[in-house]
Amino acid sequence: MAERAAPSAIDDVLAEYAGLETQLADPALHNDASVARRVGKRFAELAPVMSTYKKLSAARDDLAAARELAADDAAFAAEVPGLEEQVGELEQALTDLLAPRDPHDGDDVVLEVKSGEGGEESALFAADLARMYLRYAERRGWKVEILGATYSDLGGYKEATLSIKSRDAARDGVWSRLKFEGGVHRVQRVPVTESQGRVHTSAAGVLIYPEPDEVEQVQIDESDLRIDVYRSSGKGGQGVNTTDSAVRLTHLPSGIVVTCQNERSQLQNKARALQVLAARLQALAEEQAEQEAAAGRADQIRTVDRSERIRTYNFPENRIADHRIGFKAHNLDAVLDGEMDALLDALGKADRDARMTAE
Repeated sequence: MAERAAPSAIDDVLAEYAGLETQLADPALHNDASVARRVGKRFAELAPVMSTYKKLSAARDDLAAARELAADDAAFAAEVPGLEEQVGELEQALTDLLAPRDPHDGDDVVLEVKSGEGGEESALFAADLARMYLRYAERRGWKVEILGATYSDLGGYKEATLSIKSRDAARDGVWSRLKFEGGVHRVQRVPVTESQGRVHTSAAGVLIYPEPDEVEQVQIDESDLRIDVYRSSGKGGQGVNTTDSAVRLTHLPSGIVVTCQNERSQLQNKARALQVLAARLQALAEEQAEQEAAAGRADQIRTVDRSERIRTYNFPENRIADHRIGFKAHNLDAVLDGEMDALLDALGKADRDARMTAE
């Protein structure tokens, strides 16, 4: 089945890969850094497909030779079953690599954490979530930049915006791992402000969207923006600089608010905030298009309503549960320390299964 289904798809990949190889060999390409980066990124994304295809071609040649010589030499006959198994495994691997993919899987992300119901406890939990993503990023070797943060009185996050980037272009980038994190995260634990030892339930929200290399296609009219400047602040509200360098952009038509205070100057913060706003508007447009396309069929995980509770973190039982796929594990402490791979692998598998079924 896989052998009959793959040729047209792999032929397209072979042609595209050859074209990219030719482009990369042309010195003129590197005169435009953004184009060179885009070509290099796509070349890296196709590398695993090409590697698997070459291994499959070699294994098929070996199998054909072994079958041809099997009648005259028992040693070749003995190799046939193993080679058949190898070919089957490589065919399945190639089929998986050619399966429908999220076009943003290789992209970096902007991730926002916001406190919700629960007041101070919610802000402390939002900080726990941000720390979880920071530690996971460290494990993956990704670069993290805090673009802006508003702190609660006890040092939690009322809101925080993180930029998370992979160090090298890859087929599966930051978005491929973290794209399912958007939604309402619920926590059940005894708050630090609770004197009676009672377990409370509160929640924090996570927004995540891809930050592609280029977002120039999103046009932002300056007349649609309200721009506020203020002094950057740190934990507990203390000022961290003496000039109004922090920038808050409000996009009036959509109501999207973006803040940035990490850069040294107001101009730099405004430029970075505009970049984040463009990425958010692009993600919003794509999400709306996806929802329209999905009308009349079951929503996949990728398009889950972000207003819904997606996960519960139960501290008394050291349990984490993702409600979309029925995932449960009793290693909440490890997950909050950045050991998220088992959870993210389960979400990724559910998404791939849904895409294969839809296809």
